[in-house]
Amino acid sequence: MRVHFIAIGGSAMHNLAIAMKLKGYHVTGSDDEIFEPSLSRLKHHDLLPNYQGWNPGIITPEIDAIVLGMHARADNPELLRAKELGIKIYSYPEYLYEQSRQKTRIVVGGSHGKTTITSMIMHVLKHLNYKFDYMVGAQLKGFDNMVSFSDDAPFAVFEGDEYLTSPIDPRPKFHVYRPNIAIISGISWDHINVFPTFNSYREQFTKFINCIEPNGTIIYCADDPEVNRVVEENKRNDIRRIPYHTHPHDIANGTWSLTFNGTHTPLKVFGKHNMQNISAAKATCTALGVTETQFYNAIATFEGASKRLQLLAQSASTSVFLDFAHSPSKLKATIEAVKELYPSRKLVVCFELHTFSSLTKDFLSLYNGTLRGADFAYVFFNPHALELKKLPPIDTNDVIQGFGYPQPDVFTEANNLVDELLMHNWSNSNLLIMTSGNLAGTDFQHLADVIVKH
Repeated sequence: MRVHFIAIGGSAMHNLAIAMKLKGYHVTGSDDEIFEPSLSRLKHHDLLPNYQGWNPGIITPEIDAIVLGMHARADNPELLRAKELGIKIYSYPEYLYEQSRQKTRIVVGGSHGKTTITSMIMHVLKHLNYKFDYMVGAQLKGFDNMVSFSDDAPFAVFEGDEYLTSPIDPRPKFHVYRPNIAIISGISWDHINVFPTFNSYREQFTKFINCIEPNGTIIYCADDPEVNRVVEENKRNDIRRIPYHTHPHDIANGTWSLTFNGTHTPLKVFGKHNMQNISAAKATCTALGVTETQFYNAIATFEGASKRLQLLAQSASTSVFLDFAHSPSKLKATIEAVKELYPSRKLVVCFELHTFSSLTKDFLSLYNGTLRGADFAYVFFNPHALELKKLPPIDTNDVIQGFGYPQPDVFTEANNLVDELLMHNWSNSNLLIMTSGNLAGTDFQHLADVIVKH
């Protein structure tokens, strides 16, 4: 098979391109700009394009399929040429479905926790030597790539994003996968540039349930009232409904443990939200034939996914965490988790407004109260990001009013924020950095290393 990737440099696309080459396909690609780590990883696998930009001349009838990345535009010259030649064109999720048509597809959806739940399921299955294909949105210890396909794996585990499929397909990605087993972890309004009302956003999860294959299964968080409502209102009688709750647990000497039938399973992750994630993973693995003993033995060794409450550095009195949190519900859950683990330490929270939703003035009020638990709260946004996203400007007062109490200190220059953090007294204090960006190019690991040496 000869497959060409338009916009191969994307974080998801380059992983899929690598996976297909490893499967034995002939892979080519193009992009107008490629950044790290995609650049180095593509180069390592001899997939880095030898030119920058688009070249319709390389699109020939010998190509069996085109995979179109979200970064490409609908008028991309390579895409137009492929249409002229009648070459089969797939979006990223359509190609994932094509590769897994004959497999049992497990799709993890939800406004929060889906990367971690997907990672937990993958970790348990790998621990037990199950064969499975996968796609996950973060780097995970024990896995070289974020996407993998094979000919003989009976299962495919996908993280199910609700964002749009491609520039020419407005369906949410997780609708395309047609799961046999679907998971919904929570529903909290996001992606307001695509779903301008909460009802329109919630409706995507109703449609997700309707995309489940006949005689399939929906596993859902019964602690979330919106999830309950969506599941209970759905009238399908050909699917099995499995609710889950926060897993029973206790905390002792800074360690979270699962409690079950009088036994305690110490964990390497923490936070109430992760106790919910574990319950989702357990219900899913049970549906695949994993026993309870097998699950608990495996989950005890799970260390978390990259940038999901990732411990960057620590000393006797200070720990620095990095988390991908960006939506209001994620902020609240992540802050609570760190505060519960270290109740006697001061907590310094540094949050970057980076997504389209978070940089929209009318959305800021949804962050009201999310910083409770922080002893010092800093919020950063880059005015240039608003220009790139073609959003109306916001100012520091908009942010302060949106977050309410505790009132954050707001920064628009990353260097000034870093200087403020370096001047802080870090004795008996933790730092929690939350961003889906990079704080204008800040080296988080270096910052963490300096802080813990104070």
